[in-house]
Amino acid sequence: MSILERSYPLYNSSTAKLDVGKLTMFPHVSLLKEIVILKYKPIVYKQDTVQFNLDAFQFDRRALLEEALKALPNVQVSRDGSVYAFGKPISSVKVDGKRFFGGDVLTATRNLPADFVKSVQVIDFYGDEATAKGIKSTESEKILNIVLREDKKKITFGQATVGGGTADRYLGSIGVNRFDNGKEYSIVSSINNTNTNLFSFGSPNGGEREREMGELADFADPTDGVNKISSVGASFSSPLSKTVNASGKYSFTQRNNYTVGNSLLQSIYGSGKGVNTSISNYEDYRIKSVDRTHKMDWDFDMKLSAKDQLKISPKLSWTNSTSRTLKDRRIKNNRLSSTGNYEAANSTESPAAALDLFYTRSFDKPGRKILYTFHTDFNALDKDEVLRDNNKGIDSTVAPPKITETFLNQMIRTDNESKNIQSRLSLVEPVDLGGVLEINYDLDYTKIDASRSTFDHTNSEKEPIFIDSLSSKYNYSFASNKVGMIYRQDVGKNVKLNFGFAVQASELKGALTGQDNPASYPNVNFVPSAGLKWKFTKDEDLSIDYYGRNNQPNFYQIQPVVDNTNTQNIVVGNGELKSEFANTIVSKYRKSMTGKGQYFEASFAYNLVNDKIVADRTIEPNSTIQKTTYRNTDGYFDIKSYYLFTASLFSDNLQLSLNGNGDYYNNISFINDKKSFGGHILITQAIQFRYAWNDIFEAELNGNYSLNRATFDWPFRDNITAHSGIVGLGSKAYLGKHFTMGLELSQKFNAGYSSSWSNISPTIINAYMEYTFGRNNLGMLRFQGFDLMNQNTGISRAVVGNDILDVQNNRLARYFMLSLNIRLQKYPKKS
Repeated sequence: MSILERSYPLYNSSTAKLDVGKLTMFPHVSLLKEIVILKYKPIVYKQDTVQFNLDAFQFDRRALLEEALKALPNVQVSRDGSVYAFGKPISSVKVDGKRFFGGDVLTATRNLPADFVKSVQVIDFYGDEATAKGIKSTESEKILNIVLREDKKKITFGQATVGGGTADRYLGSIGVNRFDNGKEYSIVSSINNTNTNLFSFGSPNGGEREREMGELADFADPTDGVNKISSVGASFSSPLSKTVNASGKYSFTQRNNYTVGNSLLQSIYGSGKGVNTSISNYEDYRIKSVDRTHKMDWDFDMKLSAKDQLKISPKLSWTNSTSRTLKDRRIKNNRLSSTGNYEAANSTESPAAALDLFYTRSFDKPGRKILYTFHTDFNALDKDEVLRDNNKGIDSTVAPPKITETFLNQMIRTDNESKNIQSRLSLVEPVDLGGVLEINYDLDYTKIDASRSTFDHTNSEKEPIFIDSLSSKYNYSFASNKVGMIYRQDVGKNVKLNFGFAVQASELKGALTGQDNPASYPNVNFVPSAGLKWKFTKDEDLSIDYYGRNNQPNFYQIQPVVDNTNTQNIVVGNGELKSEFANTIVSKYRKSMTGKGQYFEASFAYNLVNDKIVADRTIEPNSTIQKTTYRNTDGYFDIKSYYLFTASLFSDNLQLSLNGNGDYYNNISFINDKKSFGGHILITQAIQFRYAWNDIFEAELNGNYSLNRATFDWPFRDNITAHSGIVGLGSKAYLGKHFTMGLELSQKFNAGYSSSWSNISPTIINAYMEYTFGRNNLGMLRFQGFDLMNQNTGISRAVVGNDILDVQNNRLARYFMLSLNIRLQKYPKKS
């Protein structure tokens, strides 16, 4: 209604009446001040970047970034902290575009509070050179860029953890970080025997082995053996001037490992006279090792002028390792058998250094550039080894059985040095009709100097005797020069084409010391390349790329000297090996249906290798001894496929994820001088349901199945197909503002392995309770029980050539732990 105003005279008499007449109110329309309702777009898809705005997702705001990542579609986090995005592992992390702690993933995800982060970007990174040129000539890696909130760009924060438990388990760590508007400083340190990942303070669980994405359902600790880990590290990132930005990292780690396990190695050699010939090697082993590693990495980004940029990245590392291995083995070849024990003690030092340089210059003409990349590295290996190998062979083909005993006691000194230089110069020139032409020259040079000195120490009372036939000094070099061109053309707005070719001349040289005529193997390859990227819509695209490359043999494959450190498997290198040439085709299809909360991605890759380096194996007549050398051959190929589908079910609170792999390897080997084809099939299928109910409850249900099948081109054999499956349930409930309870359950199923001990099906149950306290709940007391059923065991199968290897190792088992974690935060004073 409108406002009505009238004035009347004031009467002093209390008995007087005032007639105000008829009052009429009229309607009135008034416009209120606008109300802004904010809704964050959860996901933004760009060409090579997918951005997740965290304000649009539900997760516990008290949590660290690792917990927030679990709430993002197409992002998975395994128990050991490995992060996967769109089916690929995250290899490096940046904060506001700068490497954080040398790019270490766990330091970021298990250190940064989730409420510090505005958004998370998953980037397909093809390297600095490809980014500068805009031409992608290699497969990408996934990196994570964390964008901080504006009010969190200047803050000091950190945390400290201490814990102790049953089975003498302990954990201690501390870390402090400082963000100051582009300047970042960090120092961390930890000590534990709970297989906690390095630099992952504040989390009393973990592991340090790279895991497959299909293992996300498994809540077992994935690290073999029992480990004691000590680590300390420091990093910085800061502008040195207006044109120079620097970052660096130093870390030291010491790992004491004790592994107890057993293995069964089947080497299949085909059939003869109706009897299959294979060698089975069963071993029980115990390994103790200590590894100490120092690493230093730096990056200097320099803007020399408005058109010139230079990046220099030096690296240094030094590793010292000692180990002792004890093995008891039983080898059988039909009616031939051998029993024995093996003992080896070694000490190794490995210094290494590397330098990377990247320079780019732009010109006045838009798009015209010169780019130069340079890489050089040096690696050395100094190893002293003492070994004893006793064997008792029994030949039951004769009566009475023939018994042969052998004894080996050797001292071996190995000195290897390798030097590598890679250089690339590229000229990028825009041409008519919107095309871009690149002309490039590549130089690749590798030199290896190696010596091996073997001594017989059978008689410990005398000086060791030098064995000339088992010793060598060998020089090896590989040189390659490649000249090529690539043309890229945009066809309309949605199609990008590139094609090119290169001519590569390479030469392998190798010689034993004192040899008059060193061996030389020149080769010339024609290397085509092509690529297509078709963007059907802003949310749907297809890419197809072809790559060609040379793969040179390693020193172990070419060293022409007998290695009998394992008397039952003697190895002789082949100095006449040529380098491989690989042809690779990779295709990827992506479609995002943002309105429906769905995403689909599929990839297919085919790899054909000419002059593939393969094993050439023979059996010593009437024995269990195998000899291995190497040769080049054709016919090898592999096929790899992958898909990922995610969708919201009913609401954003319930997420579905499906992913699977299908890989086929056409392995080739030579068995008793006969070329053999061995097909190896790996199939995995995983499903995940993820549910979140505000800040009250969240759960994940995971299932994974894998098939590992090896076939050969001789008569069918049993026990070459293995199945494994995992069902896992992880849940967390928030009880008020201070209490959290969690339960993890996984059941694994194994079948088809060659030994009964491999077909066990462990049940893993972990449980914990957390209590937060103090200002802003920055303190946390945690009680956890790990592997309550005491069944954690490591089981794996590998198929290489004619070998099938089944392995079982001890792993971290049941313990209970109480830990205290304090988070520290200090904000700048407000003016």
